[in-house]
Amino acid sequence: MNTVPFGVSRLDSLVDGGAPEGSVVLLASESGAGGREFLYTSAVMNTIARIDEELFELHYGELAGDATPPPEVHYVSFTSDEAYLTRQMGFTMDPELVDRAAEQIRFADLSREYFHPSPVPREWYLGETSALHDLGTRREHDDVLEAFGTYLSEHATDSLVVIDSVTDLVAAVSDETTWTDIAVVLKGLSKAAHQWGGLILLLVNRETLDDGELGLLKDAVDGTFCFEWESGGSKRARTMVVQEFRGVLSRLEDENIVQFETEIHDGGFDISDIRKIR
Repeated sequence: MNTVPFGVSRLDSLVDGGAPEGSVVLLASESGAGGREFLYTSAVMNTIARIDEELFELHYGELAGDATPPPEVHYVSFTSDEAYLTRQMGFTMDPELVDRAAEQIRFADLSREYFHPSPVPREWYLGETSALHDLGTRREHDDVLEAFGTYLSEHATDSLVVIDSVTDLVAAVSDETTWTDIAVVLKGLSKAAHQWGGLILLLVNRETLDDGELGLLKDAVDGTFCFEWESGGSKRARTMVVQEFRGVLSRLEDENIVQFETEIHDGGFDISDIRKIR
């Protein structure tokens, strides 16, 4: 089975290269626990794999199994533009990696559609010059969900698409939107992704969800990675658990792996320790 690398070397090596093509994976993260850094790392390393073999081998190593990096990487954000996102990536990863990758990552900034129905001043999200121009040439804006769907339909085939974030999406659609509605959207996305191939990663803030809401989202996707803070002794550790993932979880269970301790360094998100059933 062909796989798409997650971009996290040690994880990819454990699961025969990455995620099965056509997978939709939910990254449910507590604040600062590593979910967003996983997203950054996946986008950057999958891009570097295609454009700079030497730099990729230096920070990642060799691809495992039948993994094939996608021909395109798309970063979809509802609230941030390319300049902001690349700056944030540079706080997490080696600037050389980020600078090289940013040249090729295709950033989709949906902040116009996201903020347009809100009371947020237009110059805040368009820039003063753009806002003044837009006031003089006012046009109908696409609904944010429509713009999101159109972008994926046009670009997701065989690509890595990272979505930052589902939490923003539920806030954008309408005041009446529930997590049940978003779960239905994700079920439709999963159905389409099985035809598109590639890999879709969805970030969500775990702290905005109760257990029932998280369960709805987990049921709508192919796999879920949970990122949490764990306290032990005098230090706090970031941990990650893989849950309910076809074609991936079974390999970890065969190795009796129940949890990963993680770290963040110049190469981005990484696994520092593997916890097994004793």
